[in-house]
Amino acid sequence: MKPRISYYWLCQLGGWGFYVLLYTFYYYTINYYYSDYPYYFHTVFCEAGTGLVVSHLMRTVIRESKLLDLTIVKQIIWMTVITIAFGLIYSSVVVTIESLMGWEPEYFIGASFVYKWARTALGGGLFFTIWSLIYLTYHYVMSTQRERLNQVKLEALVKELELKTIKAHINPHFIFNALNSIRALIDENPVRARNAVTELSQLLRSSMNADKEELVSLERELGIVKNYLALEQIRFEDRLRVHLQIDEGTLKQQVPPMMLQTLVENAIKHGISKEMKGGEIFIHSAFANHDHELIVRNTGRLNGNLQDGEGFGLNSTRNRLQLLFGDRARFEIRDLAPNMVEARVVMPVTT
Repeated sequence: MKPRISYYWLCQLGGWGFYVLLYTFYYYTINYYYSDYPYYFHTVFCEAGTGLVVSHLMRTVIRESKLLDLTIVKQIIWMTVITIAFGLIYSSVVVTIESLMGWEPEYFIGASFVYKWARTALGGGLFFTIWSLIYLTYHYVMSTQRERLNQVKLEALVKELELKTIKAHINPHFIFNALNSIRALIDENPVRARNAVTELSQLLRSSMNADKEELVSLERELGIVKNYLALEQIRFEDRLRVHLQIDEGTLKQQVPPMMLQTLVENAIKHGISKEMKGGEIFIHSAFANHDHELIVRNTGRLNGNLQDGEGFGLNSTRNRLQLLFGDRARFEIRDLAPNMVEARVVMPVTT
């Protein structure tokens, strides 16, 4: 059950409330300058209220600029710049309000705006620095904990996949079909048969090693997919038509191993193989909106295929993307047209 007020606002109200309590304690104990100052608490609440609003605006800027997604060194640098900037904004607002309302203490009367502004900035800057350190430390600790938790979940998922690797990544029926196709080629085309054996061997080796790595380059993954498609084209011949549209700049991008192969296998099993005249598969990789976009389109229709037990490979893809990249990755599969299915993966740029 969620709390009625977020932890952020509890900390905000508690922190600036402590500011008021601190200066209240000071007023009734050790102060010598404000004993006869009638507007002391007016200024305290003005400064606390302004601090609450300005620090919230500061937090909004931090979140909208995605500062916390940067490296820790860049976070510290930009947080310092932002703290100074908003500390100066805070000082300007407080001095302006107190001047307009006539709440200035005696030592401010007759002083220049710059003097008032600089003196207020020194005091307020301390509290904004403390605020920034607490905010940055909290998010750094939480980010580290999430990464550790995701790592544990990923390791658990990999262990689960160890027993299901062949079933999830390489359909046993495909292996039987490939072997039968190779057998038919032995007399007809011995050279092609030998190449097919090599392709099948490489594909199986890649599948067995999939549980040992979290990420591989797209170039390596494409090599696996090409081996898979070469074997399937022995069986489908002209019924399978493949189109590749790969931005060379994306070849070094890191992707989950066997992910693209799983999407292509799903496209053939649920799409091409069910079409009397076969169909086409389009594989597209490019950068889009500062992300890496990987798309597989195939002739066919979904027809509820994702609801049966054979959806394990696609569910595995979705889970791995979530654990590896969190909310920065997306996966969807849909009917793009009456006879065209599209599987789209969007991942953050990794190199």
